[in-house]
Amino acid sequence: MSCTSLLSPPNLPSSPPLKKPSTAKLAKPKPITCHVSTKMSSNQPPDPTSLLSSAAKLLWGPSLPPGLLISTVRTAWNSTWRIMMSQLAPSDPTLAYTRPPSKFRATPNQIPRQAQTSLHLYVGLPCPWAHRTLIVRALKGLNDAVPVSIAAPGQDGSWQFSSTLIPDPNTLVPGPDNANGFKTLKEVYKSRAGGYAGRSTVPMLWDVKKREVVCNESYDIIQLFNSGLNELARKPGLDLSPPPLKQKIETWNSIIYPNVNNGVYRCGFAQSQQAYDTAVNELFDALDMVEDHLGSSRFLCGDDLTLADVCLFTTLIRFDLAYNVLFKCTKKKLIEYPNLHAYMRDIYQIPEVAETCNFTSIMEGYYKTLFPLNPGGIQPVMPSGSEHEILCRPHNRDSLSVKDKSAAALYIS
Repeated sequence: MSCTSLLSPPNLPSSPPLKKPSTAKLAKPKPITCHVSTKMSSNQPPDPTSLLSSAAKLLWGPSLPPGLLISTVRTAWNSTWRIMMSQLAPSDPTLAYTRPPSKFRATPNQIPRQAQTSLHLYVGLPCPWAHRTLIVRALKGLNDAVPVSIAAPGQDGSWQFSSTLIPDPNTLVPGPDNANGFKTLKEVYKSRAGGYAGRSTVPMLWDVKKREVVCNESYDIIQLFNSGLNELARKPGLDLSPPPLKQKIETWNSIIYPNVNNGVYRCGFAQSQQAYDTAVNELFDALDMVEDHLGSSRFLCGDDLTLADVCLFTTLIRFDLAYNVLFKCTKKKLIEYPNLHAYMRDIYQIPEVAETCNFTSIMEGYYKTLFPLNPGGIQPVMPSGSEHEILCRPHNRDSLSVKDKSAAALYIS
């Protein structure tokens, strides 16, 4: 879509030709002084908003537009919105959001040993699914073993890289494609053998030597980081999915993923009232249940942080920032849940976790990019409960641990 017709300066009529004087001698004309307004002297194109406002005042003055015009515009916008949403958020017959499955799946056993040293991670900071991989990568000490390239959402919503070089590779801000030098993530996907025409999503794990997509399913990637790269990890002893807790982790994931992780998207991307009502009720029923459980348990599965906690955390840290407002998850703010908010602060304060949270990128990624949900692109002020100083307040969650409090030292060593 082009805005050329609105932004181009109007064609001004040319002056009429001067007639030749009939007399031979004429009085010397006085110099003409031109008074040009500041607006006309600048070469800036006219503001389309001002043009529309002027036209509106001319047509119906200070009154509202005629009802027929309002209903026509409403119908046109609703139709356009549905077209955009069908591309952004595919839905089922009830117009409920259905997340497309990941195309490239992998388990730790499927990654050849020779490929483990040529892995490269692609992420976007606003994305909660990509955030999971950054947290596990940091906790396991894989920052050096698995380099990262950070994309940012462009105006069209696709993931794009910046040409700005990042002096410190451990600083998590959008930058260039450090593995392939491409401008967009779509180009990276297409460069694999056989190409690729599907959705170019983050996170994505790339094999630099084979020039191939290894995996673009977030849970597969964090399982790989947790147990499949221990020979390269600085903290190989940390296990976020120990065998005795695997069943509990799976049980919590079966509750959290559909109702909370994907539940907030089911609220925000619902295209019917029925779909929204169902999603929002299931979301807050799940949050109420987790709130009650965390009243007597430090983490979801007991005293130890697990992959289930990592998955829940990346949604919670975005809840008041984006989901409560933009995705219409408005029944409660997270800060209104004492246990959930303290639990979120507990995880945030684990060394290296806070460094993976870029609140500026998160808010810009949602409010500036999801045009169908926020056409004006206006970004609200950050909620006070999401500020770093608040998140660093004492959480007192360690009082719920039943074993030696020194167990937390595993995350620090």
